[in-house]
Amino acid sequence: MKLILSVIFFVAGSVMLLAQTKTIEVKDAQTKETLTGVYATSQNNKEDYRITENKILKLDIGKTYRISHIGYSPRVLKINSFTPEVIYLEAQNTELTEVLVTGKIFQDPVMNITTPDLTERVSQPKNVADLFRDINGFGLIKRGNYAIDPSFRASQYEQLNIQYDGGTKVMHACPNRMDPITTHVMPEDIAKIEVVRGPYTMRYGATFGGLINMVSKRPEIGKYGLSGSASTGYETNGNSLVNMVRLQYAEEKFDVVGMYGYRDFGNYEDGGGREIPSSFRSIDYSLRMGYNFTSLERLQLHWRQSFGRDVLHASLPMDSDYDDSSMLSLDYFKKRPGKTLQKIQAKAYYSYVDHLMSNSRRSNFNTVEAVSPVEATTAGGRFELEWKLDEFWTLFTGTDALLISRDGTRNRLIKLNMMGMPITPPLELTDKIWQDSFINDYGFFAESRYRLNSSTVLNAGVRYDLVRSDIQDPATDFQAYYPGLGSRTEHNFSATVSLKKLLDADNQLEFAFGRGVRSANMIERFINHFQVGQDPFEYIGNPNLDAEVNNQFEVAYTGKKTFDGAINRLDWGASVYFSHFENYIVAIIDPTKTRKFMPNQEPLNPKVFRNLDEAYKTGFEASLGVNFLNNFQFDAEAAYVYARNEDLSESLPLTPPLRSKFSLQYNKNKFWAATDLRVVSQQDELATSFGENQATPGYELVDFRLGYELFPGLNLGGAVLNAFDQQYYDHLNFAFRNQANANLSGMERLTDPGQNFTVFVKYEF
Repeated sequence: MKLILSVIFFVAGSVMLLAQTKTIEVKDAQTKETLTGVYATSQNNKEDYRITENKILKLDIGKTYRISHIGYSPRVLKINSFTPEVIYLEAQNTELTEVLVTGKIFQDPVMNITTPDLTERVSQPKNVADLFRDINGFGLIKRGNYAIDPSFRASQYEQLNIQYDGGTKVMHACPNRMDPITTHVMPEDIAKIEVVRGPYTMRYGATFGGLINMVSKRPEIGKYGLSGSASTGYETNGNSLVNMVRLQYAEEKFDVVGMYGYRDFGNYEDGGGREIPSSFRSIDYSLRMGYNFTSLERLQLHWRQSFGRDVLHASLPMDSDYDDSSMLSLDYFKKRPGKTLQKIQAKAYYSYVDHLMSNSRRSNFNTVEAVSPVEATTAGGRFELEWKLDEFWTLFTGTDALLISRDGTRNRLIKLNMMGMPITPPLELTDKIWQDSFINDYGFFAESRYRLNSSTVLNAGVRYDLVRSDIQDPATDFQAYYPGLGSRTEHNFSATVSLKKLLDADNQLEFAFGRGVRSANMIERFINHFQVGQDPFEYIGNPNLDAEVNNQFEVAYTGKKTFDGAINRLDWGASVYFSHFENYIVAIIDPTKTRKFMPNQEPLNPKVFRNLDEAYKTGFEASLGVNFLNNFQFDAEAAYVYARNEDLSESLPLTPPLRSKFSLQYNKNKFWAATDLRVVSQQDELATSFGENQATPGYELVDFRLGYELFPGLNLGGAVLNAFDQQYYDHLNFAFRNQANANLSGMERLTDPGQNFTVFVKYEF
């Protein structure tokens, strides 16, 4: 009898051991098709990752798993003997605007940054500068309080691939960049910014120094009915006022979002109490309509207009009388789970900028009256197919186009001669600015993502760009410089390869190499004796420039660790990169040419754009975050870049110094507060050929911010910016120009705002 019982217990125990795992198949809830590439993350042990093998998951009985798949709402499931052998995931509403798939370790591009929700924790009126100032590695090129360009790792302008909502672009009309892409959108409409830190993706247009995608705020999934928000903010320094209203109506099939914003910024005072001409007014509105054919298929139309008025640019020779822009985009998206062709994406867009600048408010207006109407048209789109070649292999193929055209003139009325005597009648002259030029870029790309094992992903991509350019109404002297002017075609090849390795659930290592190619922009090709730089030189374009090439290699490491004591969590990260440039484009003084306008005024020789033979940059970013005592968070960040022009034995232009930021935050229930300390070092690595002749001093800034939810939906915010009224300027700021009326020296850099008290109120319903 004992022998029989022993056998029974042995057999039962063996059966129980065999039953410790359960096989589960995961299907689409709508199509009932089996999903591959499904992740099961154990909630009991963070190091336990499971991935579907042969279309099934083998999960341990007694454990709890989070079952997830890209594009689907995840499910948390406790495995027991009653758990069904087939479970279903619901497809999320289609996403049209993102480049990154944040938090999906095997889908995210390498070397990426994503900001938190920029519409949350607002404590002061937002300007375009606020979109980038808190992202590690970024600086701001400022010509006033309106014309602000982001700079990333000493790359700027068209070296950065800046776009809205996964591909929409708006190019500036003004040769002095009074209207960069960031001025044509309401900052309150930007929910987050996605950054790929180098030429590591081929899918979103030609990328040289990095990809920046500004993502518009969109209807929340499942938030149906009428909702919206209204906000108002005020700044004491400049008596600046910002108002915004957002209304949204959504159903399962249809949604519409409308926004209206009004901004009225006055002249600010710097830390020395001087008034800086920087006022502007702008009105923006947008309308976005979407229709969901199913939960897997969506069509979206987006219309946006912006109207700038009386914009003062302290560091440019003229001001903007008006700056009007219109943008229209149409997006289509379809998912096909379980199919080899898994996704289809298509986008088409058109934008138009109408810009008028004049010197009517400047000291030289009595001598010469100048008015410049200019316009820019940008059109394009992209079409992409996502293929699931097998469970671990995804391929993206597609094409895109970027078509840019510009025209405009400067009309001068010369009223006084060089001796200060009146000219009767005044002399009328017309100068061709853009010379009716265009640049068309047609791109073709393929990018593959292959999962080598459960912890390693290999990514590789190639891209070909066919670039056509032409100047259709050249000035006589420009045609004399370049007798062979005409249509030009360029063939650019880009490529990338990267490896992402999960060392464990909390640590990640990334390696990436990218070759990014950028053809010369319209200023570098076709500008003709205009002051478009940081200095008083006239600049001449060069239509024969070779395309710039950035060969960039980068290594990055990120990690995190949680604790049970006073310290709750640590987050850390660092990346180191090196770029070797080919044909880097800079403007160099040409002693064989002479100044065209006001020929007796220094400097006598203009600058002409040309390619460098040898140039490079290297640098790093590092960050540390500490969550402690449940409600406190401390963050430290640093970024440094060293750039070198070996041809002229000097730095490359607009290279920022070492920047550091330290932030202490407190958050409990409805209240939050933060103190930020920014430390910027002196910059003595200068590009003298660019006009950087003096080292710029370092500075420290302290900001205080706080917010409180008075009751559900109503949030109050306040801030003290530059709390100690520091007088400072950044190395990337341009110098004052043509500001004799304001008693500001033309040799001095634009100084930033002094102490500023702000208040912000937002109501959501």
